[in-house]
Amino acid sequence: MHTVYLSLRLKTQREMLQLPNQTAYYKGKVRDVYTIGTKYLVMVVSDRISAFDVVLPRQIPFKGQVLNQIAAYALDATKDIVPNWKTASPLGNVSMGLKCDTYPVEMVVRGNLTGHAWRTYKSGKRVLCGVSLPEGMKENDPFPQPIITPTTKVQEGHDEDISLEEIISRGIVSEAEYSRLENYTLALFERGRSMAAARGLILVDTKYEFGHIGDTIYLIDEIHTPDSSRYFYKEGFEERQARGEAQKQLSKEFVREWLMANGFQGLEGQPIPEMTDEVVRNISERYIELYEQVTGSKFVKEELRAAEWQEKLNAAVLTFKD
Repeated sequence: MHTVYLSLRLKTQREMLQLPNQTAYYKGKVRDVYTIGTKYLVMVVSDRISAFDVVLPRQIPFKGQVLNQIAAYALDATKDIVPNWKTASPLGNVSMGLKCDTYPVEMVVRGNLTGHAWRTYKSGKRVLCGVSLPEGMKENDPFPQPIITPTTKVQEGHDEDISLEEIISRGIVSEAEYSRLENYTLALFERGRSMAAARGLILVDTKYEFGHIGDTIYLIDEIHTPDSSRYFYKEGFEERQARGEAQKQLSKEFVREWLMANGFQGLEGQPIPEMTDEVVRNISERYIELYEQVTGSKFVKEELRAAEWQEKLNAAVLTFKD
């Protein structure tokens, strides 16, 4: 029964749905977004998994549910800071809510010198997205204060670093609106770090996306999931830094590491390594561990057959009044 359930569930997630009053559809690497009428969105978080900007050939059972439920948890915990788009999560891997006009920038915020920021720093540069970086830092060192390094948001290809000055001069976002986005970003990151600290974690870096309806700004998409955020374990962090050791991470970095260990970094001509049943099962179990570590709650697998899942989703969509 479990195998049949999985095959039906994955089949549903691969194919485009046709929802009541559906007017548009967008398929991302992981998320499928359906516009309902003119005012609402339904986001189905699939079990697809991507790394190095490549969607891998096999899906990961319950990954979509993990990501959606972490995002729902974080959105609910931050709605006092800024309103967000989500009105309901009727199914484990589905959220629905308001359709907003999207700001074409992603607000990347960094608390530590890690990832892209470290690679930039290591190359000798001391400015990232118009932000000056202090001298004498080591990889993973905390910044004196979190920094915002925005990127342009594009439909295809890689997002590009951009500075505040460029955003304003090119008219991408007005200066007054950007100031509000910046304030929201820092407040959200502070809340996220506080929530992470309570779970023995450090929220290292993340990104936020915003939209608006009229003059009201909304937080959109998802936040604080291991696909868009990097976490370190708090215990032993300073000792590892002092010894120059790698930090223990809680993110989907383990998937990238498995790919690299098997000769794949997303470069042209590199074959994707075989994802055996054991590999898929291990990745699924790691995602479930991530959920439980980040939220502090036991993960409960939502096991619905495709027809029941579709029926529940249709019923939820019919609650929208355009």
